[in-house]
Amino acid sequence: MRSGDEATVHQLLGRIAYFHAMFIEPTLAVDPTATVGQPCCNHRPLPKGVRPTADGLLADTAWAVLDEIAATLSAYARQCPAYEPGCCATCRVASSTAAVAEAWLVAERRAYHRPPPHGRTRQACREAAATRLTRVFVLQHHAPCPVAKGGETADSWLLPSADELPLTGELLALWHDPPAGGGSPVVSWLNHCTDLDDIRRVLEARRPTP
Repeated sequence: MRSGDEATVHQLLGRIAYFHAMFIEPTLAVDPTATVGQPCCNHRPLPKGVRPTADGLLADTAWAVLDEIAATLSAYARQCPAYEPGCCATCRVASSTAAVAEAWLVAERRAYHRPPPHGRTRQACREAAATRLTRVFVLQHHAPCPVAKGGETADSWLLPSADELPLTGELLALWHDPPAGGGSPVVSWLNHCTDLDDIRRVLEARRPTP
């Protein structure tokens, strides 16, 4: 990966951290329920070699911000049952990214007074975000694992657009091909909003008049 592409990746990770702190975190309800997902590569029976760990590789990169955010999203995290420093770094990026995408999806729909997303939409959003970001992580840090070999979900038509859910839609769009996008925001007017109510008012103002 070229140095310019790496700079773009760091910018996009910073945008996730900023948007989460600015828009999503203030709206999150306290949820003590921790969810459990599938074991990561390093905690499956008879793994074919131990892959780079969360404590070894992930902790020393900008990608650690996803792990930090996911740690506050227990209702969506679905982390490895072991969840310890020896977990596969790539698996941790995938599960953390999926948690962020689902949390944003739920928070935006609630803030804009729309029905909660159904299960297929939630899963499509989780899979698309995890696939797109994990692919970039693997390319940047040479940390392949089976979780990174999945393709786009068959339900990709359920994914929200940036016009429908600006935060979630932009997250998915920016990471579809980061070098091609150059890190430029898909929804530039988000930079002038201070909370989800601001975004809702902009969306309502943009709706066509019947």
